[in-house]
Amino acid sequence: MKIEERVFGTIKNRPVIEYTLLNENGLSVSCLNYGCIITKIMAPDKDGKIENIVLGFDSLEDYIESPYFGSIVGRVAGRIRGAQFAVGGTEYRLSANTPPNHLHGGETGFSSKIFAVEKIEKENAVGIKFMYESPDGEEGYPGNLQLSISYFWNNENELEMTYHGKTDKETIVNITNHSYFNLSGNSKRDCLEHVLTVESDRFLELNEQLLPTGILIQAKDTSFDFQEGKKLKEGIESDFQQNAIVGNGYDHPLIFSESGKHTAELWEEESGRVMHVTTDQPAMILYTANQLDEDIIFNEGVKGRPYLGVCLETQGYPDAVHHSTFPSIVLKPEEKYMAQTTFRFTVY
Repeated sequence: MKIEERVFGTIKNRPVIEYTLLNENGLSVSCLNYGCIITKIMAPDKDGKIENIVLGFDSLEDYIESPYFGSIVGRVAGRIRGAQFAVGGTEYRLSANTPPNHLHGGETGFSSKIFAVEKIEKENAVGIKFMYESPDGEEGYPGNLQLSISYFWNNENELEMTYHGKTDKETIVNITNHSYFNLSGNSKRDCLEHVLTVESDRFLELNEQLLPTGILIQAKDTSFDFQEGKKLKEGIESDFQQNAIVGNGYDHPLIFSESGKHTAELWEEESGRVMHVTTDQPAMILYTANQLDEDIIFNEGVKGRPYLGVCLETQGYPDAVHHSTFPSIVLKPEEKYMAQTTFRFTVY
C-alpha cells in the first residue's frame, strides 16, 4: 500500500496537490487538499476492468467553477432557511448564496478551502488527514472550529471517511461529502438503471424552496421506498409531487430506520459494480443530478446531462436548526463533533 502525489494546480501561488491512495489490489482513491475533493475512485467491474466511478474533472479550474463535485461541504450541508439561525440566545446572519437561503456553507465554504495535510500509512490502510481551522465569523458562523477530515483506503476496497470538529463557541455543524457516483465506469451510461437499496422507511417532505417542511412521510408504497431495492428511474419517471418538485428526480433526505442499520447499497447490473454504504449519521440525501448542466465537461470528455451521477450524502437532517423535532446539529465547546461513513466496493 502506498500514497502517491502530484501537483494538480495552484491557487494564489499555493499548490493544490492530488494524493492517490493505492491498495494491494491495484485499486485507488485520489483526492485533493483543495476542498478534500475526491477526484477519482478506481474500481473493477465484474470482468475485472478498472474504471473511475465518480464524476470529476481534469483541471483545478473546473473544480473551482463547479465547487460541489466530490468535495466536503460545510460548516452546514444543505440549505438553511432565511440564511439565519439562533443558538445560545444569539441570532446569526449567514451569507445568502442561494437567496434568500444559505447553501452548503456559503460563498466560500469548506469546498473551496486549502487544507493542511498529514499522510498516514498503517499496516492495512493508507490515508490522508486534512486539517482546517474555520475562524469565528466565517460565512457568518460563530466560533473558531478546528476541523479534521480523514480518508482511509484499505485492502478490502473500503473508503472510510471520518470528520472531527471542536469549537470554542456554541455553533452548528453538519458536514457531508458531495461525490457524484456513476457505477457504469468512466460515466459511459447515466444512473437511471442504478438500483438503490436503503434501510429507510421515511423521508423528509420538501417545499418549493427545497427546504424541509418538518413533515416526515412514510416511504411505503411511494417512489421513496428503497427497502427492497428500486431503480432510480422509477422516481425520476414518477408523477409523485415530491419527485416533480425537485425537477423530476430526487433531492431528498432519506431517514434511516430507527430499528435498522444505517446502510445503503447502490448496484449497476451491466457492470456488476456494487457500492455498500455504512454510516453513523441519521440521514442520507439522495440527489440524482436532476439539472446537471450540459456545458460541464467531465473526465474522458463526457458532457454533463441530467442523471449522469447520483449523490448519497450521509449527514444530519437539513435545516435542523429551524426544526425542534429534528436531531440537533448544535456543537458546544465542551463537546466534540464526529461523523463517519464507509464506502465499500464489490461486484455481483
